[in-house]
Amino acid sequence: MSGAADGDEQATPGDDATGTDTPIDTPAIRAARAAGLDLEVRRIERPRSLEEAAERYGIPPQRLLKTLVVRLSDGAYALVLLPGPAQLAWPKLRAHLGVSRISLPDAEEARAATGYERGTITPFGAEGDWPVLADASIRGAGTVTVGAGAHGVSLRVDADALLAAVDAEVVSLTG
Repeated sequence: MSGAADGDEQATPGDDATGTDTPIDTPAIRAARAAGLDLEVRRIERPRSLEEAAERYGIPPQRLLKTLVVRLSDGAYALVLLPGPAQLAWPKLRAHLGVSRISLPDAEEARAATGYERGTITPFGAEGDWPVLADASIRGAGTVTVGAGAHGVSLRVDADALLAAVDAEVVSLTG
């Protein structure tokens, strides 16, 4: 992986959604670098599916993390990190949080809560100081890829370093 300070983006000409080699800069990338993470910024043409994204990034789908924003109550949210193909076990999340009801906000509300549009949500640089919960399967997973706040842009980083940087609470949230 590239060092956080060197700023190298791994992309081939025209691979990004804009078709340019313009350096990528998002609040997520700035936040991850500010956290001192050893990371690599990657960009690909906007994928149509998880499988396509994993193939383009050259990683197994379970190492491609997704971030969900969940509404806990009016104006209160949490960010949930899961391996790409995993499904959130809602009863486990509700039991862990000690609540009987949680839901996914619509796209507009999710953007207002995080500053990111759906498909680009990441715990790095998100607006709001929302807690981050991560599925236990992520711990010790080695190198993973997580969104970087723009379509087709990701951060390749060590899973445990990611969890520490976002102060994630690690719990069983799947299966």
